[in-house]
Amino acid sequence: MNENYLVRLVASTAFILLSLNCKLSCGQSTELKVVSYNIRYGTANDGENHWDKRNRFLIENIKSLEPDLLGTQETLAFQRDFLAKELADFDCIGVGRDDGKESGEMMALYFRRDRFEKLNSGHFWLSETPEIVGSKSWNSSLPRMTTWVKLRDKLNQSASPILFMNTHFDHQSAEARLESAKLLRAKANELGKDCLVIITGDFNADQNSAPYDALFSPIDRKNSAIVDTYRAVHPEKQATEGTFSGFNASNVDGARIDWVGASGHWKIKNAEINRSSRDGRTASDHNPVVATLGY
Repeated sequence: MNENYLVRLVASTAFILLSLNCKLSCGQSTELKVVSYNIRYGTANDGENHWDKRNRFLIENIKSLEPDLLGTQETLAFQRDFLAKELADFDCIGVGRDDGKESGEMMALYFRRDRFEKLNSGHFWLSETPEIVGSKSWNSSLPRMTTWVKLRDKLNQSASPILFMNTHFDHQSAEARLESAKLLRAKANELGKDCLVIITGDFNADQNSAPYDALFSPIDRKNSAIVDTYRAVHPEKQATEGTFSGFNASNVDGARIDWVGASGHWKIKNAEINRSSRDGRTASDHNPVVATLGY
């Protein structure tokens, strides 16, 4: 082996390593997967679909999706802790909507510990007084809230921080859903200044609704653009986009009420409604929705 060949080999190897390092450090090939999942509150009288009979299936479903960020809805404290134990590589943030502690459903969110550095986190209630714990407005049937975390992606240190927000809109009041969408977008703009924004949730509204327009309407002078990741990938609306299954895998033709939103900075690589089932049953009464984002 002559000296010139060795020199060329060393130079070529160094170039490959430098290129790989640049792709990671500059964010040229960085992707992350986001999952939104209403897991159905664990004390519901669901018979054969009771939490105790489906929790293993649900956790296997989540693991199979390989999320980097996971937003859950209708999560009670013992469900939050079960997922935290089973998803041992994730950190969790979640408090009860009733008292800001352990009482009531949670918008518990999870993020990969080895990938993300937590910068800040918090909660606000979907009301005219969002900082008051347990508050509600606009004829909302129950207190509703949003949990958020600001993260630094260790795979892309030079990129802006990520603001990850997870929420659940009221199921009865149309006024509450609309005002909640307006508040959520305003908070995304406020908390997400100089951030890459991701929003997950059960919105109890479909695409042809005022809350959808309020959240995903084009950019204006006050608010940054938020994009419906599923519609960005699947521009034509189909009859089989329902995300509420009622535990029945054949229920696919209802409304698409579970969304993953992303600010316009993201490259939306893929989006799907995951329809995993066993013996015709789904692991929750909602199907998880998934988005793969790049930057």
